[in-house]
Amino acid sequence: MIVVTGATGNVGKPLVAALVDAGQQVTAVARGDVPEQPGVRAVRADLADAGAMRAALTGADALFLLTSGDFLGRGGDLGPVLDAAKAARVRRVVLLSSQGVGTQRHPAHLEDAVTGSGLEWVVLRPGNFASNTLAWAEHVRAHRRVEAPFGDVALPVIDPVDIAEVAAAALTGDGHAGSTYVLTGPTPISPRGQADTIAEALGEAVGFRELTREEARERMVRFMPPPVVESTLDILGAPKPDEQRVSPDVERVLGKAPRPYADWVKRSLAAFA
Repeated sequence: MIVVTGATGNVGKPLVAALVDAGQQVTAVARGDVPEQPGVRAVRADLADAGAMRAALTGADALFLLTSGDFLGRGGDLGPVLDAAKAARVRRVVLLSSQGVGTQRHPAHLEDAVTGSGLEWVVLRPGNFASNTLAWAEHVRAHRRVEAPFGDVALPVIDPVDIAEVAAAALTGDGHAGSTYVLTGPTPISPRGQADTIAEALGEAVGFRELTREEARERMVRFMPPPVVESTLDILGAPKPDEQRVSPDVERVLGKAPRPYADWVKRSLAAFA
């Protein structure tokens, strides 16, 4: 049994699907309702609720940990969850962390908790998610315009499905214990380039307006803790070389190149149409 937290999100949902397709029994944990599906036990629980997580972890062999902005905003203590995992005799834990930990933009306490837990561990450090551009969707639908900061700064954005497939491999395969994987897309692309990619998929012109850092901050604090907003804006506006570099880790784990941003747009086009 594999327990997947954040099971209804951009990474959790395809991860559950990949595990089920591989014949695994899955416990899907989310704060909201989890759709019923064969081979999946749905549990409604908050990661910060140790009691609920203890029940979810009963009979589990492996655990995928995905932490939300709310969880981080409340202090982000994984200790009780990891204690519950050890009590349930979970063998392996895979943490969805952030590339910003490796580049010292983000704190390392979540990774430290996992790597010091005594459990077999794997850490995933994705860079900028392709799905972050869903924040543009409403404006694209209404005005055929993208509004974003740092329009010409390019980063190798990662498709959440690639993250999910690497997570599935780490949860089920051998040879990953003690590994930290940096996950990026195949080539850097700027927000302006992403807008052009959306326009090409729509077959219509999509304009671009560059937001100031202050405008972007005002929008982002509505759904992200302020410290995370500031570090994210630092990455988007003045990335370090490691944050612009394409990592080989997706291909190393999966044996195939990561998906380009255009593939994610094609799958997600209904959100922008």
